[in-house]
Amino acid sequence: MSDAPGVAPIVVLPIQPGDPPFRVVEIEGRTVGIAHDMVDVISMAHESGRHDVDLDDPALVRWVGGGKYRWRL
Repeated sequence: MSDAPGVAPIVVLPIQPGDPPFRVVEIEGRTVGIAHDMVDVISMAHESGRHDVDLDDPALVRWVGGGKYRWRL
């Protein structure tokens, strides 16, 4: 899936209710975990073998339902 043009390999989905709220993270079409902040997203990317992670690069990361600073409902 990551070879498809225009598809970011990392997708951070909308905020979900919880205590604390969280966002589901997908890498290359697979759910890899839940994130509570940007550090969690970077950690998951590193665990998947991506070490040069630019959270502002839309070719690398797609933020759904709010950008990297949105973590609360």
